[in-house]
Amino acid sequence: MVLVIIGPVTHDLVIIGDEESEKIGGATYFQSFVFEKFYKDYLAIVNCSDVNLVNDFPSKDKVNVILKEDTHFFINYYPDKDDMDYREQLSNFANIPIYPNDLKDVLPDEIEGFVLNPLNKYDFPIGTIEYLKSFNVPIFISVQGFLRSPGNEVNDNYEIELGNFNKLNSILEGVSSIFLDEHEANMIGLDFDVDEMIITNGSHGSRIITNNDEIKINAVKCNHIVDSTGCGDTYMAAYISKRLNNYSDRQSGEFASEIASKKLTKSGHY
Repeated sequence: MVLVIIGPVTHDLVIIGDEESEKIGGATYFQSFVFEKFYKDYLAIVNCSDVNLVNDFPSKDKVNVILKEDTHFFINYYPDKDDMDYREQLSNFANIPIYPNDLKDVLPDEIEGFVLNPLNKYDFPIGTIEYLKSFNVPIFISVQGFLRSPGNEVNDNYEIELGNFNKLNSILEGVSSIFLDEHEANMIGLDFDVDEMIITNGSHGSRIITNNDEIKINAVKCNHIVDSTGCGDTYMAAYISKRLNNYSDRQSGEFASEIASKKLTKSGHY
């Protein structure tokens, strides 16, 4: 049984204070390093225009590329290197949707579940979501991308504006777990037909909401923060890896918090 993680690989510019570096990014990229260590039966499916972007994945044999006419580009700007909870972002808002026909020839025969990582609302049309739901396996979704819209144009890129997406209820209906941060939770509310919601809040920890309970997870203290880009994606993958191995939500959250803290001490992936 194979866990399938789907979403764009990106070309990123990370600016921390006055230091700039170009990196490969995208939630699926960051998560692949976590799954490579903690849940080895996975397959990453990425959409982009540059196949060379997958050269830095931990195992190229576990990556399938859906070639598109563009690649997501992000600028991640942290003006205060001592406050990595605050980030400003720009994006080219690449319109490169993943359709069911893109997936039919690359999906494995036996699927454990899907991890969906949209970076904007174009990546997963609702028809694709319905197609993946038809497999009747657990689906884990990062909500943030569905909430992103282009704002003001700045040097051929766009400021990222967050707002509710009118198709969100249909997209999330019946999925296993959704992942979002506190700002997004306050924006869209918590009234969704899902098994659990995992809400992160940077250095303030996280919480897990189910039908019966709310569990608070403390952040693991990190004394030397280097780069927080991809930290939420790392948390998500670590949490899923434990849940699929039958750990409780609390155990999974505490493990995810620990792994996310270790990611903070590194530039790039976990």
